[in-house]
Amino acid sequence: MITFGVIGAGWRTDFFMRIAAALPDRFAVSGVVIRNADKATAFTGRWNVPTFGTAEEMLDATTPDLVVVSVPWGVSVSMLRLCAERGVPALGETPPAPDVEGLNELATLVRQNAKIQVAEQYFAQPLHAARLTVVRSGRIGTPSQAQVSVAHGYHGISLMRKYLGIRFENATITARRVVSPIVNSPGREGPPETEKVVDSGQMLAHFEFENGKTGLFDFTGDQYFSFIRGPRLLVRGERGEIENETVRFLLDATAGVRLSLQREDTGHLGNLEGYHHRGYTLGAEYVYRNPFAPGRLADDEIAIAAALAGTAAYAQGGPDFYSLADAAQDRYLDIRMEEAARTGAPVTTDTQAWAE
Repeated sequence: MITFGVIGAGWRTDFFMRIAAALPDRFAVSGVVIRNADKATAFTGRWNVPTFGTAEEMLDATTPDLVVVSVPWGVSVSMLRLCAERGVPALGETPPAPDVEGLNELATLVRQNAKIQVAEQYFAQPLHAARLTVVRSGRIGTPSQAQVSVAHGYHGISLMRKYLGIRFENATITARRVVSPIVNSPGREGPPETEKVVDSGQMLAHFEFENGKTGLFDFTGDQYFSFIRGPRLLVRGERGEIENETVRFLLDATAGVRLSLQREDTGHLGNLEGYHHRGYTLGAEYVYRNPFAPGRLADDEIAIAAALAGTAAYAQGGPDFYSLADAAQDRYLDIRMEEAARTGAPVTTDTQAWAE
């Protein structure tokens, strides 16, 4: 059983609440910090968890295994600092700080033994986790190119780095913004009531890393909810490639194989196990098994549950789930990508203190 508190009660906090509700034998919520009294009352009624007016009150009254810091950029650093001062492991939302100054402040806390992880969840979503297993198996050889059109900014950069095996290598970045028309897409509140053609902003960027590997970043904000703009991924190595759910690789110089990553869910076609995600197979092999089955969770919730479990294990002396240094690097590359797009000139990154 992992107990966690949450500072903040925005849209993202509901993900953590749904995970705890779906997996009551794995997770329990010790408290949620909500400053607004009316909002706190409504939240308690919806989720049946205790609420507190300040983080100090919650930490005085409870002893969670970790605290999720799910607050706006402007206060995330101060809340992570508070957790560090109280000796409580923290799982910060992405990005952990909005600027390099804040990232360096958090890196200093980690060097002083603060236990901070970051809820960068995309690589832990089932399909990405399955693809990463294929990459690490060596089937496609050593990845040298990744084209990522999955998520915005630091999220997409995190995936690029994961697929390429990039840590803190510097890069030269060229980028530009493109605007094209699209019928307005759904958002967090659901589909629009009427059709209207609006502008769709797209970021296109090329990353040339100092080890010779390259990344292509491509994303429009519509992709998260749109019915007509989907995610795309291509990872290439010298022996093969992964193109969305298709894996191509060589058996030898005279023969190649094409296999598909197949999603395995229960509860379909008369199956009586109830609905949950089981995993992904490639041919006769499971390349991903859902560690939270039979919980009825969406893929993003499975990934966030992995962040909670990984942070709890880290707090007990285990390995990083996603380190502050990695998350800081994602945000730093995101900042430099935005600079390249704004100026129209290539930018070259510099090694930052957290890389040490």
